[in-house]
Amino acid sequence: MGFIAFLKTQFIVHLLIGFVFVVSGLIINLIQLCTLVLWPINKQFYRRVNCRLAYSLWSQLVMLLEWWSGTECTLFSDEATVNTFGKEHVIIILNHNFEIDFLCGWTMTERFGVLGSSKVLAKRELLYVPLIGWTWYFLEIVFCKRKWEEDRDTVIEGLKRLADYPEYMWFLLYCEGTRFTETKHRISMEVAESKGLPKLKYHLLPRTKGFTTAVQCLRGTVSAVYDVTLNFRGNKNPSLLGILYGKKYEADMCVR
Repeated sequence: MGFIAFLKTQFIVHLLIGFVFVVSGLIINLIQLCTLVLWPINKQFYRRVNCRLAYSLWSQLVMLLEWWSGTECTLFSDEATVNTFGKEHVIIILNHNFEIDFLCGWTMTERFGVLGSSKVLAKRELLYVPLIGWTWYFLEIVFCKRKWEEDRDTVIEGLKRLADYPEYMWFLLYCEGTRFTETKHRISMEVAESKGLPKLKYHLLPRTKGFTTAVQCLRGTVSAVYDVTLNFRGNKNPSLLGILYGKKYEADMCVR
């Protein structure tokens, strides 16, 4: 084991990485709070500033994936699609099988310059989580309770606010709503059978309301929908802890 590889296994090093992330995140959140005075003066300038503040935090996590662990994310797509990456507003739908698939999604956005302006449809509980939830609040992330009767107006209003977003925006949606497990898959396919829907082999039944609402509300703003399938070579099941310990994974992302 080399010296660098040895350092990656040490708890004190992990503690230092966590300390830097937390302290820098709290400083960024404080600066974001101060930027609220810009909103009534120049909303678009406020948004551009917060995109860059968010990038300074999210890029630390992307660094852990790509540089610290050396994980390789290989992108497969056609040339015409690749030529539009980072040059248009899009909705991205992804499968949700792995603990670090959100990091692979962020890696993709970082490569094409839209990490700071990337959006998600997030559970409302995350709004109260320091660093990530607070940063998302200043980025105008759409939060929901997963109860459509209560969420409908909030989600529609939040999505419509993004129609004039000044930075190219990638809106990432995990339509399955939760991470894939064998138990969840069995239950999901029982529901599919009871409703006469096709049985899926590698996915849960998608939650369609978030996707269809996003498409409807962002029509005229969003230029395309990217269908992204992520898998890891060697049937590996990567974890955040593995990334922290410097374990290298090989990911394939197919985009159409």
